[in-house]
Amino acid sequence: MTLSKMGDQLLEEPSSSLVYEAKEVFYRSFQKLNEFLTKETLCDVEIRVGGKSIKCHKVILACCSPYFCAMFTSPLAESKQKIINIKDIDESAMELLIQFAYTGKVELSVENAQSIFHAASVLQLDMLAQVCGDFMRDHLHPTNCLEIHQFAEQHGHQVLVYYADKYTAKHFLKVSLSSEFLLIGGSHLQDLISSPDLQVEDEIQVYESVMKWIKHKPDQRKDLLPGLLSKVKLPLLPLEYLLTMVENEELIRRSLECRDLLDEARDYQLWQANLFLELRSSLEEKIRPRKSYAGALFCVGGRGIPEEPFATIECYSWLHNQWFRIIEMTTRRRHVGCASAGGKIYAVGGCDEKQHLASGEVFDPVTNKWTLLSPMLTPRRGLGLCCLEGPIYAVGGLNDSSFFATVERYDINSDSWSTVASMNTPRGGVAVVALKGCLYALGGNNGPTSLNSCEKFDPHLNKWVNIPPMNQNRAGAGAAVLNGMLYVVGGFDNNRSLNSVEMYDPISNSWSYVVPMMHCRGGVGLGTLGGRMFAVGGHNGNHYLSSVEVYDPLIDKWEQAAGIQTCRAGAGIAWCPCSVTNLYNLNKHLNSDRDALLEKALS
Repeated sequence: MTLSKMGDQLLEEPSSSLVYEAKEVFYRSFQKLNEFLTKETLCDVEIRVGGKSIKCHKVILACCSPYFCAMFTSPLAESKQKIINIKDIDESAMELLIQFAYTGKVELSVENAQSIFHAASVLQLDMLAQVCGDFMRDHLHPTNCLEIHQFAEQHGHQVLVYYADKYTAKHFLKVSLSSEFLLIGGSHLQDLISSPDLQVEDEIQVYESVMKWIKHKPDQRKDLLPGLLSKVKLPLLPLEYLLTMVENEELIRRSLECRDLLDEARDYQLWQANLFLELRSSLEEKIRPRKSYAGALFCVGGRGIPEEPFATIECYSWLHNQWFRIIEMTTRRRHVGCASAGGKIYAVGGCDEKQHLASGEVFDPVTNKWTLLSPMLTPRRGLGLCCLEGPIYAVGGLNDSSFFATVERYDINSDSWSTVASMNTPRGGVAVVALKGCLYALGGNNGPTSLNSCEKFDPHLNKWVNIPPMNQNRAGAGAAVLNGMLYVVGGFDNNRSLNSVEMYDPISNSWSYVVPMMHCRGGVGLGTLGGRMFAVGGHNGNHYLSSVEVYDPLIDKWEQAAGIQTCRAGAGIAWCPCSVTNLYNLNKHLNSDRDALLEKALS
C-alpha cells in the first residue's frame, strides 16, 4: 500500500490485491447440499442397503469415505453405476452415516453404537469408528461387557477388547450373574479367571462361577473342566469347602485330571504348616492370592526429613498400585516394631522426639482406630516384632546406652507382657521373622559393628540356638518369609547401605544370594503381599527414599512399584487381610486431590 499527498492530507491508495475468506461458506454450502439430499436434487447415485434406498451425491460420499472414494474414482464398473448395493451393513446405520457425511453429526446410543461402528469400519470412517469405540467403552455394564468384548474382538479393536476385559474383571461377580455369562466361550472364561486382576472376595466365587458355566451345558463343556479348574486357585479354598463341596462334585469325581488337582490342593492345605519342597515349588503360582483379596500392606512410622519421627501411616493397594494415608498413630515412632496378628496391626516401641518407648498400640481396620496396649517391660527402639502361633514377640533392640538380648512376649487376650529366654547375642536393629514354628533373629548390631550372625527360638523349648551366619553383615535390614524361604534384604554394613539380598533355606540350613535390589536401602521396610516381597523406603547413604520395589521369586527379579508419599526409613511394614476399599473409604478425607484416580478406581 502506498501513500500520496494532497494538500495537507495523506491519502491511502487501495492495494492491487485482496484476500477475502468467508469461513461460513463451507457451512452454508453443506447446509444446501443437505437440502439437496433431502429433496433428492442433483443426486447421481443411489445406495441400496437392505430394504432401504438412499439417493445422494457421489462427490460427497467420496470426500467423506475412503471406501466410496476408491469405488467412484477407480476404472471398475462400479464407478459408473447409478445404483450401488451394499451388503452386511444395517440399513439404519447406513442412513445415519450418509447423514453424517453431509452434516458431520450422528447421534449415538447404546442401541446403535455397535451397528454404526461396524458400518463406519466397512466404509473406513476411522474417526467415527473410534468415537463409537469410546462410547461403548464409557457405557460398559455387567450385562453387556461380554458382548462388547466379542464384538470388539471380531472387529480387531484391541483397545476396546482390553477395556471390556478390564471392566469384566472388576465387576466379575455381577457379570457372572448375568445370562450372557453362560454363553461365553471356554477360552474367554479361562483367560478371565487366569487374571490376577480378577476382583472377587475369595476363590470360592471363582470356583462356583466355573461350575455354573460348566453345568449350563454339561455334555458339551465337561471336557473343558480340567483346563478351567487348573486356573482356579484351589489351594486357597478353605479345607472344609474342599472336602465337602469340591470333593463331592460329581463332575470332578469323574475326571482323573480334576481329581489330581483336588488332591494337590488338599495336600497343600494339610501340609501347609510344613510344606514339602517339591510340593512348594509346584504350587507357587497357585497359592498366590488374587489382587482383590490379597489384603493390604501398611507402612508405619519411621523418620525422614527433618529427621523427626512420624506418626503417619500409609496403606498400599496392590490392585491399583497406589499408596494412601490412613489415620495416624497416637505417638510418633521411628525404628518401631510392627507386626500383624488377628487381622490387626501392632506398633510397639521405637523412639519419639524425646525418649525411647515401651508403649504400644494396635490398629483395627474395621473400626479405623488405634488403641493403646500395656507397655513393654523395657523401652527400646530397633526391635524386631513378630507374631508366632498367637503371641507377639518383641526381640532385642537398643537405647542410647545398651543393646538388648532380652525378649518379651505379649499375650493378646490378657494384654500383658512377660519375658522369655534371651538371645545368645544382643542385637539392635535386628530383623525378626517367624518360620515353621520358630522365631529367627537375623543380624543387627551390638556396637559399632554390624552382625552377620543369626539365631532361632523354639517357643516350646524356650531356647535360642545359632544357625549359619549370613554372607554379609547387616543391621537395619528387612526380613520376610516367602514360599517357605527366609529372605533378608538391604540394611547397613557398618555405615554403608546395601542392596544385596540373601535367602535362607531351612531344609538345607544354608544361605545363598539372590538378585540384588535396584537401590541400596538401609533401614528398609519389607513385607509380603500376593506371593511377592515389597521393599519400602529406607536410606541410601545420602537420602531418605520414597521409592518401592517388588521382588517376584518365580522370576528372581525386582521391579519398580508405586512409591510411598513420604520419604522415610526405620518404618515398620506389616500385611493385613483387610479390605483396601473399605479402609480407603474410611480415610479418604486424609488424602489429597492427587488421589482422585484411586478414589474413582476403588469406588
